[in-house]
Amino acid sequence: MGEPLSVQDWVDLGLKTLAKSGFTALKAEPLAKAMRVSRGSFYWHFADIGAYHAAVLARWREVATEQVIAAVEAARADKSKDPLTVLLKLTFGSKFILEKAVRSWAANDARARAAVVAVDRRRLDYIEALLKEAGLAEDAARARAQILFWAFFGYALSDQQLAPDRQQAVLDELLRIVAR
Repeated sequence: MGEPLSVQDWVDLGLKTLAKSGFTALKAEPLAKAMRVSRGSFYWHFADIGAYHAAVLARWREVATEQVIAAVEAARADKSKDPLTVLLKLTFGSKFILEKAVRSWAANDARARAAVVAVDRRRLDYIEALLKEAGLAEDAARARAQILFWAFFGYALSDQQLAPDRQQAVLDELLRIVAR
């Protein structure tokens, strides 16, 4: 017998399943089958499917937002790196399948929608704070944060990927527009 499964094992499987098969696949029976264990193992870690969904959404927030912000903050220690540039490279260079899957889930589920709203607010507030630190007035920072946010989602939700050199040129222009 292998190592006992942890909450993290189940949540990681949930993120992979969500990205690959969508939110309707986040059910105890097929997940347990994928892990080659009984449903009892699932319920040992989670009171119910709602608790599991909450854990998956919390992990998505951690991976898709908090880890990105932490990476930007770590890069800020190096005074030669512009935090907005780092943020754009990290976010626009990401794979967006999980983002799309969570947003699809949010269109059909109140708990997922609440998680998306909270994450969006966190992201917008963070971008706005970076723009204020760059010297923009509050109103301009708020408006330009929204522009960056919409630009990110336009790119993330489209199926058009750019070649690295073209993407860099677009990001440079986007920074020029919003940060000055």
